[in-house]
Amino acid sequence: MKVLAAMSGGVDSAVAAARAVDAGHDVVGVHLALSRMPGTLRTGSRGCCTIEDSMDAQRAANLIGIPYYVWDFSERFKLDVVDDFVAEYSAGRTPNPCMRCNEKIKFAALLEKAVDLGFDAVATGHYARLDRSSSGSIELHRASDEAKDQSYVLGVLTREQLEHSMFPLGETPSKAVVRAEAAARGLSVASKPDSHDICFIPDGDTRGWLAERVGAETGSILDREGRVVGDHDGAHAFTVGQRRGLRLGVPADDGKPRFVLEVRPKTNEVVVGPKEALAIAEIAGHRFTWAGDPADETGEPFRCDVQIRAHADPVPAEARVVQGSGGVEFVVVPDVPLDGVAPGQTAVVYLGTRVLGQFTIDRTVSAVPVAAVG
Repeated sequence: MKVLAAMSGGVDSAVAAARAVDAGHDVVGVHLALSRMPGTLRTGSRGCCTIEDSMDAQRAANLIGIPYYVWDFSERFKLDVVDDFVAEYSAGRTPNPCMRCNEKIKFAALLEKAVDLGFDAVATGHYARLDRSSSGSIELHRASDEAKDQSYVLGVLTREQLEHSMFPLGETPSKAVVRAEAAARGLSVASKPDSHDICFIPDGDTRGWLAERVGAETGSILDREGRVVGDHDGAHAFTVGQRRGLRLGVPADDGKPRFVLEVRPKTNEVVVGPKEALAIAEIAGHRFTWAGDPADETGEPFRCDVQIRAHADPVPAEARVVQGSGGVEFVVVPDVPLDGVAPGQTAVVYLGTRVLGQFTIDRTVSAVPVAAVG
């Protein structure tokens, strides 16, 4: 096959490209330039996609012996990831930019261009596996190394995108094996630290970054009964489940810490309450996709596991797709309440190791009524 290897400049994508070559594919490496100012997207191990990363990717491609190109996707990245991130926070939701990047950039813009140029597949360094069902349908599964599994951030991929995807690291038992292989191949990125946090906020100061783009306006912090218990400098800086950074002038009756329960951007208010009020008994969303063949869409409930963060544990649940007044909605009821779920987060639904699909959480139902916590 003719394979386009997406090379970030890290060890995973370099080894993935090398393995694609070993498998006999005709491989071309490409690095995505995602910023017009690439020197600003890395601070130590934070961030990615800098000039340094591009040079690391080129050195790896040269050593592997494949052609190498840099494609400028900075405008698409700004529109589909950065601007979306700002808009979601402005609306009081908590977005996942890595999900949007995979959905809109790596497996939409990049894959579309690759297919147009005659490539059969795009290979990445993600830890996930592809398999075929008994009927021959493509399926996305968790990686063999559960500690490095990245199937959650790939849950946005559709069946058509999975048909043109390749994850050479999916069966690898650990990241240590990948680093050892990179060293044995002579790749200079063998010991390069993993990037983390939001790539376009390399210093990790999300609150300050958002304040520059959304603005900061003083507002009220309320308890669940609507009483003012403090003030803040901008509702956009808060996320559901947050405990630190709350300026509360009125202590709780029971003296216990309070957490952010809701963000109301239209009124610039933040609602706080006890930890037990973060328990969520139901989540639902209209924006959903299936990763491969869809599960039951007749409205009948089916068993599954749901995961609401990249590194969260999956929770057994019952799910169904229903037609409501607002349109078709994916509804999940976990066997035990979920903790600190915020609108805007992505819920990925599994059947065993297989990713069934995902949806963006639009609404939540608390497991604890207001009267129950006082």
